[in-house]
Amino acid sequence: MVLEQLIVNGIIAGGIYALVAIGFSMTYGLLRFLNIAHGSLYVIGAYLAFVFFSAGLHIVGAFILAVIGGALAGVVMNYSVYKPLRKKKSSSLIMLLASLGIFIFVENFIIAAFGAEVRTIRTGPVTQGMDFLGAIITQTQVVIIIVSLLTLLLVELFLLKTKTGKAMRATADNKDVAQVVGINVERITTYTFALASALAASAGVLIAIEQNLEPTMGFTAIIKGFTAGVVGGLGSVRGAVAGAFLLGLVENIGIWFLPSGYKDAIAFVVLVIFLLFRPQGIFGRKEA
Repeated sequence: MVLEQLIVNGIIAGGIYALVAIGFSMTYGLLRFLNIAHGSLYVIGAYLAFVFFSAGLHIVGAFILAVIGGALAGVVMNYSVYKPLRKKKSSSLIMLLASLGIFIFVENFIIAAFGAEVRTIRTGPVTQGMDFLGAIITQTQVVIIIVSLLTLLLVELFLLKTKTGKAMRATADNKDVAQVVGINVERITTYTFALASALAASAGVLIAIEQNLEPTMGFTAIIKGFTAGVVGGLGSVRGAVAGAFLLGLVENIGIWFLPSGYKDAIAFVVLVIFLLFRPQGIFGRKEA
């Protein structure tokens, strides 16, 4: 029964990690730098949902508006910071430092606006969980699993079936060739930031509904999203999803043998192992 519960918890965590990891992989595949500010979009989504829900909006409406707000925030970051740096042909290190600055700014802005105390989104009374194959799962967790899996499916279909999605994949694969065949790379970059930011914001809302909100929650999102991306292969959307679910399962099964406080340490160990022995990840390709 304990193993079944840990597996269910791992699937729930994996679904949320996947939403963050996809954004990491998409921006890295397109621009070849680690966008640390992606973690701040996770926080922005959570706090926007808190604001809309506290204003009396239904949680579904708050979720939708928070995701849209997260997408817009990502686009603003791109136009105000990353696009000018790209025009100057800044290195990946400069882009990384800029993203770190954005992350620190957003975290401090959240503290100034909402305070450092923990906030909570309560959508209803606390109810007893349901029995599912020997594991206990709450209605909120069921919703989280359904929403995250449905979102992942829609993103996969969007990237495979739509003209814009195909252009995103082509641009990430080779920007020079994409420009030659007539793809507007800057426009696709904007679309990529919007989609990746929306996914990060949706993950923030989902975790806020089940747990709590705090200004520093973005750091955890960075670690888990980046680790999942590395495990699956940065630049690979399918790899990010696979790495996220693998990380979620390894973390939760790992605390069967270790104290629960070591969950984040397990993520670091997984990250180090892959960086040492398979830096390209499960689905990634070695670069010359």
